[in-house]
Amino acid sequence: MSLFLFLTIVEALVGAALVGVILMQQSEGGGLGVGGSPSGLMSARGAANFMTRATGILAFLFVVLAIVLAAVSVEQSSVSEIDTSLDRTIPANNDPLAPAAAPAAPAAPADAPADPLAGSAE
Repeated sequence: MSLFLFLTIVEALVGAALVGVILMQQSEGGGLGVGGSPSGLMSARGAANFMTRATGILAFLFVVLAIVLAAVSVEQSSVSEIDTSLDRTIPANNDPLAPAAAPAAPAAPADAPADPLAGSAE
């Protein structure tokens, strides 16, 4: 689990750096581009090349880390057996949706005659 956590933190840092580099790039309206000396790395052309390269590298790292995180999470979450500790199935004999069985007819008392009209003829 520590590898997954480490890669998640690195992914978040790379994502934040990517957002920062994209916001610092000079757009048509000026953006958040930082001014500097007219020569060297911080010139308009040098900064644009640096920012473009940094954006490409950070975007590549972000995608690669996302793929690696997906692979690690699948590997860690795979289970060899099914956990049935939360199984809440109802046994078949206690199914509340099963149609109710017809109540059995009450049995005739043992001392009563089988034909109630047979005893009244006398």
